[in-house]
Amino acid sequence: MLRLEGVVTRYGRITALAEVSLAVGAGEFVCLIGANGAGKTTTLKTISGLLRPASGRILLDGDEIQGRPPQEILRRGVAHCPEGRRVFPYMTVTENLAMGAYARQDTRAIAADLDRVLAHFPILAERRRQAAGTLSGGEQQMLAIGRALMARPRLILFDEPSLGLAPTVVQAVFEIIAGIRREGTTVLMVEQNAYMALRLATRAYVMETGRITLEGPAADLAANADVQRAYLGG
Repeated sequence: MLRLEGVVTRYGRITALAEVSLAVGAGEFVCLIGANGAGKTTTLKTISGLLRPASGRILLDGDEIQGRPPQEILRRGVAHCPEGRRVFPYMTVTENLAMGAYARQDTRAIAADLDRVLAHFPILAERRRQAAGTLSGGEQQMLAIGRALMARPRLILFDEPSLGLAPTVVQAVFEIIAGIRREGTTVLMVEQNAYMALRLATRAYVMETGRITLEGPAADLAANADVQRAYLGG
């Protein structure tokens, strides 16, 4: 479904991604783990079009999408759920969800999807007229996920969905993401909670200083001694 081939992304003279290659098959749950500053967020931003790679190819269903504008990549079925949630604080829950469908024209289907998302997140239905900035961190994360689902994506990029959340809320958020994958949406997730990420994912990549250093089935990486020492507290 998605393939990166030798992708290089730079911030000025600083190389953030150095020849990154990875693949995500349709229906997979793939996680990308690594330390702060390893290039994980840059990888997702490059895929979704927020950053333009200096070289390399990004293929979606065999078509090159690198350097294309974010709205075009969204229309092709790739939604980005960013780090820090990034909800619109002064807009209501309903208005935030509607923003997720801004690239769509099918008004009736959008209304049906809004009802479906609110049914999926009852707490958001209760707060649908409430300003997003007044929600708790966990509720804002659910809103960010719901907003991404409003685009009807085939692939969702999750960037640190557990960031800043209480442990009990983290568990609930991961259960929601696992459910999204079970319903048929492909997932590529960046996550510092490596234990939970490797538990949920089918495959995983380890990134260090802008390079992929290890890849394989998530269970195999969870059992890897180096991964345990570096990311699992082993």
